[in-house]
Amino acid sequence: MKLKTLLLAATVVAGTLSLSAQAADTRLIRFGYGLNQDSNQGRAAQVFADEVARLSDGKMKIRAIGAAALGSDIQMQQALIGGAQEMMVGSTATLVGITPEMAMWDTPFLFNSGEEADKVLDGRAGQMLIDKLEEKGLVGLVYWENGFRNLTNSQRPVTRLEDFDGLKLRVMQNNVFLETFQRLGANAVPLPFSELFTALETKTVDGQENPYNTILSSKFYEVQKYLSITNHVYSPWIVTASKKWWDSLSADERDVLMQAAIASRDFERQDTRKEADEALAQLKADGMQVNEVAPEEVERMRETIKPVNEQIKQDVGAAVWQAVQNQLKAIRQGTDKPRG
Repeated sequence: MKLKTLLLAATVVAGTLSLSAQAADTRLIRFGYGLNQDSNQGRAAQVFADEVARLSDGKMKIRAIGAAALGSDIQMQQALIGGAQEMMVGSTATLVGITPEMAMWDTPFLFNSGEEADKVLDGRAGQMLIDKLEEKGLVGLVYWENGFRNLTNSQRPVTRLEDFDGLKLRVMQNNVFLETFQRLGANAVPLPFSELFTALETKTVDGQENPYNTILSSKFYEVQKYLSITNHVYSPWIVTASKKWWDSLSADERDVLMQAAIASRDFERQDTRKEADEALAQLKADGMQVNEVAPEEVERMRETIKPVNEQIKQDVGAAVWQAVQNQLKAIRQGTDKPRG
């Protein structure tokens, strides 16, 4: 009986040591993001985690932590630079204070479609900006999609440039957005998002601009009649890693993370666009009057806000600005060649 007890104890100890060895062999990676687990960010983070586990045969494990539990985008970016956190996904706009060239993606009316954005972000121009992160302590892997912003208001459809005249529009507390809509003829009013629904309901402002998903989830259709598809700004997210941590990885580990990031990117874009299409259909069903702005009117708007773009060009540098514009021209002429 005593021998059996000793054998059982030895088996338990051996099993515990084996599990400890397995745990020690597993690389745990914290991956932070701002939205909730059931959001497009959360779903794509899970795809990333699953792919990392699969490609590494379980030797690398992503711990996806959402709802800004690790801090805001800016706080997480600083944690990555300091080496206190491994990975995250967040807005390119919040990287502008670290890498000014990222302001390129804030340019109004830059892209005509998601497909154009994909080619530029995944191509030479997008890589040029990713490369600039390394000198600031970050490694960029891939761009995800937040989406296009569109216009709603309670007064009239916006089908041409002149329809902006006199509209009181809430905009983000951001100089680019303020100047853009002022130059288009609107009365741009900076307001916190938390105050927006009440401002629309009380007619303090006539309208606002946001992606379809936000318009739906915030129930703006209850206080807004018109939705004009302007696609005036395309907002990307970017998957980044701490350079201090990245430099400690083997080439194989980096390859696993890059392959998994590409898989998550492709899933996330498809998922986000599907969600946007469903949101637009629901907004129509909820009674919003929807109109598309014709390409020739978009071009007139581009011409009107040229001074805004000139300032962005100065901020990001002529080389970055021209690289993006050259690639867009090639895409629109059908002469763009994939990177690689």
